[in-house]
Amino acid sequence: MNEPTQSNTKAVTDGCAVPQSIMTAYQDELDNLELEIEGNLPNDLQGHVFIVAPVGTVESGGLPFTDGDSLLNGDGMIYRLDFDRPGEVRVKTRLVKPPDYYADKATQRGGEYEKYKFLNRGIARLSMSLGLRNQLNTAFLPMKFAADSCDRLLVTYDAGRPYEIDTDTLEVVTPVGSNQEWRGELDQLKIPIINPKKFPCKSILSTAHPAFDYSGEGKMFTVNYGRSAASFIEGIQWVYEIEEIPQLIEEILVTLTGFCQTDLIKDISRAVFGFSRDIVENLMSSIGSIFGKELEDFTYVVCWDGVGELERWKLVLPDGTPVKIEQTIHQIGVTKDYVVLMDTAFIMGLEQIINNPFPKNKKLEQHLRNLLERPPLPDSNIYIVRRADLKAGQRPASSNKEVEVVAQKVVIPLEAAHFLVDYDNPNGNITLHVAHLCGMQVAEWLRKYDVSASKPHKPVPHYLHGMEHDETDIGRMGRYIIHGETGQLIESQVISDINATWAVDLYAYLDRLPTGLTPGKLENVYWSSFGLWGDLMTKYIVDLYDDYKYRLIPLSEVIRLAQKGKPACLFRLHPKSMVIADRYEFPCGYMTLSPQFIPRGDGESSTNGYIVCAVCFEDKNLEPTNQIWIFNGNKLSDGPLCKLHNSKLKFGFTLHTAWLRQISKRPEASYKIPVKQDYQELVDQNEPEIRKLFENEVYPHFH
Repeated sequence: MNEPTQSNTKAVTDGCAVPQSIMTAYQDELDNLELEIEGNLPNDLQGHVFIVAPVGTVESGGLPFTDGDSLLNGDGMIYRLDFDRPGEVRVKTRLVKPPDYYADKATQRGGEYEKYKFLNRGIARLSMSLGLRNQLNTAFLPMKFAADSCDRLLVTYDAGRPYEIDTDTLEVVTPVGSNQEWRGELDQLKIPIINPKKFPCKSILSTAHPAFDYSGEGKMFTVNYGRSAASFIEGIQWVYEIEEIPQLIEEILVTLTGFCQTDLIKDISRAVFGFSRDIVENLMSSIGSIFGKELEDFTYVVCWDGVGELERWKLVLPDGTPVKIEQTIHQIGVTKDYVVLMDTAFIMGLEQIINNPFPKNKKLEQHLRNLLERPPLPDSNIYIVRRADLKAGQRPASSNKEVEVVAQKVVIPLEAAHFLVDYDNPNGNITLHVAHLCGMQVAEWLRKYDVSASKPHKPVPHYLHGMEHDETDIGRMGRYIIHGETGQLIESQVISDINATWAVDLYAYLDRLPTGLTPGKLENVYWSSFGLWGDLMTKYIVDLYDDYKYRLIPLSEVIRLAQKGKPACLFRLHPKSMVIADRYEFPCGYMTLSPQFIPRGDGESSTNGYIVCAVCFEDKNLEPTNQIWIFNGNKLSDGPLCKLHNSKLKFGFTLHTAWLRQISKRPEASYKIPVKQDYQELVDQNEPEIRKLFENEVYPHFH
């Protein structure tokens, strides 16, 4: 594990220091670890809370990364808090280990498999021979199908299939759907230089937040999508700043050759790389015809009944053209009559894959990021699909005939990563509850060459390399009513709060009633906000959002507020009135993540319960500290009822959560895809050494 150093914690630029504990995570797997309790543990706490977090790789052995990679990159660690013993709280943790985890581990040991090594590429982990890691580090989905006697649980990731875990052992059990049932973004690409064979680890894009319909058909809904080559290139900033490429090439040539920046170097770069914007735009327009169907835009709604094959429908717009996802589908929602998709403000681009190729040339690194990066779209594209149209879909394992359904497109102002929907949609009206991240690039992170926005000569503290940037405008909470059949925006309400809505992202609410059904409408939603931190307000992120379309607070004022600091906040929003009904503002230097609602008793009220959340700070001795805090759901403003901790528990930047009333050993007879059967077709298309790797290092871990 990587131990932090105290010296870095004192390198504060502005305002409150970002706690080093949010950058620190151990990969130790713990069993039945009892937590120390400060305060009064409620005697009616019940069930089990699941939290997931990226905790570094098999190479790093934990967090932080020594080279400043994004802390969102890494294997998922599941933390289960057990509230099933009076007066005690115990923790069990397990790394999430799908088959590609063992392939990753095998390539790190050196010897015959080292040439297939996985490397961090921005927020992804990639091997040019084996493919893309499914790190399963983002969220959960509880499910209970008609034939189930207890809840089942999925762990998820945006770039991979969801996996079901055993809620008792926390071990992975099976992916949802075989490799053959999912379409990878590069599956059909047949260019020998780029992809001569199929990767054993497919480049599958899905959503970290699939949805389960507890009240209707009892099915799970998710997505499977991919972007065309033209779509990918259109999202790269250099297309719009093409005239700067010769200067970049000059610096690359100087870096690689060691020569001085002579007139000869300049002449070569301008002659070879002096493209005009017109030439590049003409080239982009012809890319579609070059690749044809081998690299196209595609978006499927996928449905699963818990026992059989996946069923899918290809989405098209009313004019028959494919639904084109420009960023990601980080979250979807399901109502009684509709499936709702959002193109979310979470970008994975070329620049993030090229992370620190020239670590000794900060100027060159900055040029690369400036040319290749762009902010997320300032508006949110929403796609609405009628569930009545989702009949007799394509069964990918047995049919090549695609079934198309029409999606209604709606555009609302402001970007977002997360949203919730009311299950009821009276008169076809869908209610969306949206947390808008305004002027924030979630998929970016602080680099070694970043400097403060308020003091451009001063680098950001070393220990924050890999951390998220600040939001560059105040976040907003939105409530929208949209007619599902026409896409008409009927009503919208948007609010902000100067002390509560800075980078609001993670949420908690009563998601199941005592009957086991989904509530018809959301009466209260708990949200956590990131706050505003001087050390995370960099010159780069400020420049990126200098002309932000929906700016509410002047950028100079945002920088001033960051210097002073705005606290992290946990608050309860009443969606119907759009009023923040209750809140707790954390002390200076504290961050909070991963809120989870635990109902009292049978769970009949959306506020009658507790909020459990992760908290990171530094203690009076400046030691990085992780704790679990528990609040009364009716009285957040009173502060935490109790705090739980243990020095062995270092969880860092945690993400989403789930709560189950009971856990149990998963029945052996349940749905399960054999690992060798799942991978062998892809493995057989590769060289003998890769087949040997899977036979010796991957398959033996699964039975």
